[in-house]
Amino acid sequence: MQHTGFAGPITLSLMLTLGWAGNAAAAYPEKPVRLIVPFATGGGTDLQGRLIADRMRQSLGQPVLVENRPGAGGLIGAEVAAKSAPDGYTVLMTTASVALNVTLQKQAMRFDLLKDFDPVTWVASSPLVVAVHPSVPARSVKELLTLVKASSRGLNIGANGAGTTSHISAEMFKQYTKSKSEIIQYKGGGPSAVGLATGEVDMVINTPTSFMPHIKANRVRPLAVTTEKPSSWNPDLPPMNNFFPGFVTDQWYIVLVPAKTPAIVVSTLNAQVKKALEAKEVIDFYRREVLDPVASTPEELTALLKREVAKYAEVITKAGIKTQ
Repeated sequence: MQHTGFAGPITLSLMLTLGWAGNAAAAYPEKPVRLIVPFATGGGTDLQGRLIADRMRQSLGQPVLVENRPGAGGLIGAEVAAKSAPDGYTVLMTTASVALNVTLQKQAMRFDLLKDFDPVTWVASSPLVVAVHPSVPARSVKELLTLVKASSRGLNIGANGAGTTSHISAEMFKQYTKSKSEIIQYKGGGPSAVGLATGEVDMVINTPTSFMPHIKANRVRPLAVTTEKPSSWNPDLPPMNNFFPGFVTDQWYIVLVPAKTPAIVVSTLNAQVKKALEAKEVIDFYRREVLDPVASTPEELTALLKREVAKYAEVITKAGIKTQ
């Protein structure tokens, strides 16, 4: 009897607390929402985040304020988000770099990607393009692979900097083709594309937007994309996945919230991002920037993160990549 009498007030208190939490979540949002972009202003993630934030503001009736917290390859802003209150008023928009950093920046990471965040949605994906200089005698992936196989030294492959998706893609190319190709690091996607266009390197795996002017001027030759399936940007380019199953290294963009955010808030944010992706200005931006909208469920995003972290860990470990 004493036990029953003791449990009663606790149960009532718990019910009241849960009821309050449910009402609070149902009223979400009641104040401005902070969207953390862990990169500098003016970049692809920032521009995309601001477009989506503006559409969400119109729909939610509350400001969605973009806060740029750049540094450490996106880790600084991600850590701020991970340690914020799980109430839906701090949201993180980040990229594939976060999956690379789980292995590359293991010592520096002060949060657990899979435990300290709840997934909201996989927003969009952009292919990387396997492109060669016109002096390389290969007009298809098959010809490129034949060329690499016949060469004792492989190719000189440009990359956007140590630890970038471009770099990891180049390492994957070396591992899948079992070649002795040399990877040459540039300071960003623009410089590596110029390096390819001027013939400093034989090949670069980079974003389409970095290559676009050079492709139009026939200074570089695109051969394939690294998405799992053909890209809407150029459906005629075959995926590397067709030749080497598992060779998938798209640049993806995702939205996360701190772990233990109420499910109804996650559901609201998921629906709002999906709605934003249907807006004409967002569609037009995606077309210009060679982005394909995804608009996944939280569960699909969880599967993506687990798959990408494991895949990149294997490549990075096998290549012995270290970052400064």
